[in-house]
Amino acid sequence: MTKRSTLNLYQGDGTRLADRGEILPPLEKPVDFTSGSAYLADQGLRDAVNVALTLGDPLLLTGEAGCGKTQLAASIAYEFDLGPPLVFNAKSTSGARDLFYRYDSLRHFHDIQVRGTRELKSVDIRRLRPVASKTSTERRAERPKPVNVLDYIDFQALGLAVLLSKPPEEVAAYLKPRDRDRGPRRSVVLIDEIDKAPRDLPNDLLNEIEEMEFTVPEIGKRFQAEAGYRPIVIITSNTEKNLPEAFLRRCIFYHIEFPNRQRLAEIVRNRINPSDRLNLEEAIDWFLKIREKLRDKKPGTAELLAWITILERAEIDLADPGAVEAIAFTYATLAKTEDDRKLLRDLKF
Repeated sequence: MTKRSTLNLYQGDGTRLADRGEILPPLEKPVDFTSGSAYLADQGLRDAVNVALTLGDPLLLTGEAGCGKTQLAASIAYEFDLGPPLVFNAKSTSGARDLFYRYDSLRHFHDIQVRGTRELKSVDIRRLRPVASKTSTERRAERPKPVNVLDYIDFQALGLAVLLSKPPEEVAAYLKPRDRDRGPRRSVVLIDEIDKAPRDLPNDLLNEIEEMEFTVPEIGKRFQAEAGYRPIVIITSNTEKNLPEAFLRRCIFYHIEFPNRQRLAEIVRNRINPSDRLNLEEAIDWFLKIREKLRDKKPGTAELLAWITILERAEIDLADPGAVEAIAFTYATLAKTEDDRKLLRDLKF
């Protein structure tokens, strides 16, 4: 059997690979575009990061989708050898408590009810005493274990970062086994797309982020980060709605512009180092023209990197007069709606 490029492997006609004398090749995974090891920050962004580090304030990043806001957290964590960022993805239902921990009250109540039922069944109701046919040892073995409220609490990104800042012996009981020996340490926390959360959430976080502390009333505990291991907090916003002024005053702010032609070339070379067969400058020109035409969702740097990867593997020469037809199949990496796909289909260069 032979194998060939996966770019034309699937035929869509019900013919099995074995019948065609071919095999499904192992996955050749492209470069991880989200890795922090190859992130390129401009001077303004570097300055903003260092100011936030010096003051211990959160860094608020704005900019259109795909300009590199989220990946900055991975870059900082990589350079400081702090492990992967602890990520909280804001939602329309998110509350301030959710950034620190989640309490599964429904499952907790259910388990208490189940335990109570089991204990009731182990008693002879008529005599209000244990069933005589079982020994005390047997009854103890059957008795459900006490319900521990910690089993229903799951610490989230910012809460976990606070716990990891403390000596392990102080917080081991509250951490999962995999986290118990990781501290004390600093962590990078990414609060992604905070503008998707309810407007009250940023204001509700003011004191907690400034003091870097939170309370878990379900266990009657308050946790505060050790000053020397204060978490590094990165907050992103797509500026879908305005954030409260009081919250903005507590943050270091930076707006990331979408990279220009020269910077896009630097990013591509730094991330995937394309071969000389590809005319990178021409590819970026095509990408920017495509980006201007699209209406619903303009592709970002991640889409550019994916597109360049496909062009390389398909060995497409953009200088070829037939390139417009040749690259039509690659537009699936750039157009994310049917309307945009139709625009690209009719695009002329």
